[in-house]
Amino acid sequence: MSFQIGIASLVFLTTMLVIFWRPRGLNEAWPAAIGAAIILLAGIVSQADIMDIISKIGGASITIMATIVMAVILESFGFFNWAAARLANLAKGSGYRLYWYIQLLCFLMTLLFNNDGSILITTPILILLLHNLRLKPHQQIPYLLSGALIATASSAPIGVSNIVNLIALNIVDMSLWMHTAMMFVPATLGLLFMSFLMYLVIKKKLPKTLPNAATDIEEYFFTKNFHPLKKKTSVESKQKRTKFMLKILLFVFTMRCLLFVASYINVPIEFVAVFGSFVLLMWRWYQLGTNPLDILKKTPWHILIFAFSMYVIIYALNNVGLTNLLVQWFEPIVNQGLFQASFIMGGLVSVLSNLFNNHPALMVGTITLTKMGLDPITLKTIYLANIIGSDMGSLLLPIGTLASLIWMHILRKNKIKVTWKDYLSVTIIVIPISTIVTLTLLFFWVQLVFAK
Repeated sequence: MSFQIGIASLVFLTTMLVIFWRPRGLNEAWPAAIGAAIILLAGIVSQADIMDIISKIGGASITIMATIVMAVILESFGFFNWAAARLANLAKGSGYRLYWYIQLLCFLMTLLFNNDGSILITTPILILLLHNLRLKPHQQIPYLLSGALIATASSAPIGVSNIVNLIALNIVDMSLWMHTAMMFVPATLGLLFMSFLMYLVIKKKLPKTLPNAATDIEEYFFTKNFHPLKKKTSVESKQKRTKFMLKILLFVFTMRCLLFVASYINVPIEFVAVFGSFVLLMWRWYQLGTNPLDILKKTPWHILIFAFSMYVIIYALNNVGLTNLLVQWFEPIVNQGLFQASFIMGGLVSVLSNLFNNHPALMVGTITLTKMGLDPITLKTIYLANIIGSDMGSLLLPIGTLASLIWMHILRKNKIKVTWKDYLSVTIIVIPISTIVTLTLLFFWVQLVFAK
């Protein structure tokens, strides 16, 4: 047993180190897959465990990949360039107003799709937008950083915006509907508080007025991709384009709502997600006459490998006794009362996330909860506190979430330098306070609405 403990611990620590380091831009799925392979060869995770893992992550993975496919399709339509151009127009030359519109865009992107997809797609668009506004590098960083933070934290209100949240829902046997009913109000209020606090912290770094844009980024995208021989699009064409984009947005919103309807009537939500992405794929094929295979090639399928591999590694830690040890340490604290338990467990997951990434931290924390014999409402409330720690508390350091690692990688590729000092100058104030406020809001919301 001591040999297996040593192997599991070494594999976990080495895997996380390589994921943080990412030598030569190595995809995070590779170290996770190699770590999982070593675990399986060592016999720490059995074939029965593998089947259990597949049953727990299967539906969540399909749902998340379907929403990412939808996001990639919208990108090919030019939806995000269109949206970014609207942001620039709505800002009306105000750097402060632009901050709030970027916050709204990143929040909605995560709610309509998911946090990783939001980071993957909005970050390049924001870089293009800010560069087009001819902002200096030090002026771009506050917008990019605050947008990334709110995009990642916005996966808290609804469980379907984060693959880790969806997997954890299966572990605690909680429906997506129930998660949203208990979490949407306190988490959204917590996000509003977080946005306002970030604004106070970075306001001095934001330009009061914005320079005139160098080009029309909406015009540039559509001319380059769809009308290379035209110099300018007519007003009538722009109006038709806006109507088309609003139709797509309405469709995506409708499909998102149907996920919760499906959850409420006990229909697997992955069926709805796949149906929505299929319809949108066919719509694109009809509209643009483009073979759907190019979308499938652009989809980051490695997320499936990463999720499965990380769960294998976490299962190994569970099998060698890590979660039993955590139960011994924290069960007495949890039994002292819901308020203390929410803060202790939410804080524990926050700390573990910043040390080891939120994916393993949330799964370890959630598996630990299921072994404490808690009543349903207590289990669900403390689980939601774990979600707040995983989605918001994890943002203290740039290594706390997969989304923030992806964000840093995109910035490096675009030669935008964000130092740990730049990052911590915002997060060391904003994240701890926002996490505490959101945990408090969760407790009082549950007491007000759900406690008997």
